[in-house]
Amino acid sequence: MIWTKSYLLDNSYIINASPLIFFSRGQKMELLHQLTGHILVPEPVANEIRMRGAKDITAKTLKDTSWIEIITPPPTPEIITEWALGSGESSVLAYSYMNPGIEAIIDDLNGRRCAALLNIPVRGTLGMILVAKKRGLIPKARPVIEELLNAGLYLSRQILDEALKRVDE
Repeated sequence: MIWTKSYLLDNSYIINASPLIFFSRGQKMELLHQLTGHILVPEPVANEIRMRGAKDITAKTLKDTSWIEIITPPPTPEIITEWALGSGESSVLAYSYMNPGIEAIIDDLNGRRCAALLNIPVRGTLGMILVAKKRGLIPKARPVIEELLNAGLYLSRQILDEALKRVDE
């Protein structure tokens, strides 16, 4: 498929391992595709996923999905290095920091705090599901979130309930 400007949605996105794992395990990759159009995966994130083994569903997804592009991230700026994040989070944030307008998809709380401090647009797995509901891509967010919880996503009941209120559920 040829990617045209009209096909891409609002932003470009770069993703960390955990959201990619949850979307693939929860069999929601098509929803992620509808939300993003095209997604970037830094090499450190891809390596983390590949270490799970060739039979892992996320490793297979990474290898077999045409709209996922593995990229070499820029060197991590010191302001991000100081946060002592994992190499995946650091590479995602470094790319977004060096390429304004690229939204980072990260679940790690410290990574999200670092992004907020640096004014990097960031959203987590839960946030992506809420956007899908708001855009009418899914009729209800709760069943999708429940499937991702079964795939390993962790959310406190309080956070889940607060998030669902935002989409009138």
